[in-house]
Amino acid sequence: MKKGLLISLVLLLSISFSGSAFANTKDIQPKIPSSVMEISKDNTYPNPTQDLPYLQPSELAQELLDASDVPIENPDLIRLLNESSVSESPLALGYRATIFLGQWALNYESSETSTNWEYQKINTNYQDNRGGKAPLQISYKQESQKQVKGGLTADIAYSDHVKKLMLLTAMKKTNLPLSFETIIGAGTKKDQVYNIPATKLGYLYAYAPAVSEKGKVTYGEVYLVLKGNKKKIVVKNVTSQGIGAWIPVQDHASFGFHTSDRPR
Repeated sequence: MKKGLLISLVLLLSISFSGSAFANTKDIQPKIPSSVMEISKDNTYPNPTQDLPYLQPSELAQELLDASDVPIENPDLIRLLNESSVSESPLALGYRATIFLGQWALNYESSETSTNWEYQKINTNYQDNRGGKAPLQISYKQESQKQVKGGLTADIAYSDHVKKLMLLTAMKKTNLPLSFETIIGAGTKKDQVYNIPATKLGYLYAYAPAVSEKGKVTYGEVYLVLKGNKKKIVVKNVTSQGIGAWIPVQDHASFGFHTSDRPR
């Protein structure tokens, strides 16, 4: 009896630990393959750094956010609350007001984040060594300027706000420099050398990676309700919608080297 109870306890503990380990895998940052290289210092086009800081709410804004039944993460709405002020007066007894602040994308909940390291081909370098008797070296050089754009996978209300929410979430989950647009300048180079054997053709392909972000955005009408010296945020007509986005990884390139007996 005791032996059976001990075995059951061990099985229960192992299931709990394995379940916890599995649950945490969604938060593991993606491992960058060896074929992916950072080109920020080599890029002839200086991409602006995507700076979307997590806005710190003011004391009043935090009080209002805490009072809301629906989580509010939209940095533009938080900024609006930060710029607001409500005076507290002992004469406010009996004072009531409801102020409509508009309809907003309130928050975004991520369900899946993954990385396509070969999201879009940006360059091909080619060398013909079919008549050679020794290996021929080839390295990456961007032939022409390439613009890589991401975006939402569907039309959605308040798309600019939704993109900000998704970008903030994806940057936090992946710890990668992300932007909905990145440019690789002509003449960008890397010193990495690839050897083309004699009698072969060599192709060096370069790709721009991107993150696929999928989840759910929540909308609602936001009201500031004042009653005497009390104040709170009330959210009405709450709706949710599924959405996805492709967000390029800024100043990174993935390389694929191939040799062939005949032109590809």
